[in-house]
Amino acid sequence: MAVVLGAKICSFVTFKTMNRTSKPDMDCANAVLSSQAALPSRRHHGPKRRKRTDGVAGAIKSLFDPNEKTKSGKLLPKAYLKAAREVVKNLRESLKEDTKDIAKFRRTADAAKESIREYLGSWRGQEKVVREESYVELEKAIRSLASFYSRAGPSAQLPEEVRSEILNDLNTAEEFL
Repeated sequence: MAVVLGAKICSFVTFKTMNRTSKPDMDCANAVLSSQAALPSRRHHGPKRRKRTDGVAGAIKSLFDPNEKTKSGKLLPKAYLKAAREVVKNLRESLKEDTKDIAKFRRTADAAKESIREYLGSWRGQEKVVREESYVELEKAIRSLASFYSRAGPSAQLPEEVRSEILNDLNTAEEFL
């Protein structure tokens, strides 16, 4: 930063000097060099700091980059990860909800149903994600849920074994997101 500031000041001084004498001002260059020498070195102070190479450019790039790195290190579309995380969150809340409070259970079930519809509508069969572990596990959980309700009816209460199987699938899917 001192170099940039010094360079801006020196270019102004040099410009004025060059108009009068047509040679650069050497005092300005010496001032910039001495200001650099006066700066403390971070290399020898305290524990090692992690060097940030991203800066503003990295932040802007990540903002517009359509992909995101998962916990497992794979690059997947941000929209997919957001939709899949939403399904996991809403479905888990719905499965853990007490079925005695029907109004609250219906609200969480409706939120889960809506997030599943959006997820399937956007990502079913998409080549980018169809082979991903998270996609396979989420599809497995959704199929188990759909299979149960298609056999037992829409108002049937979910048995504990089916519920735990779906929760295990959700946990596995979340590990890969």
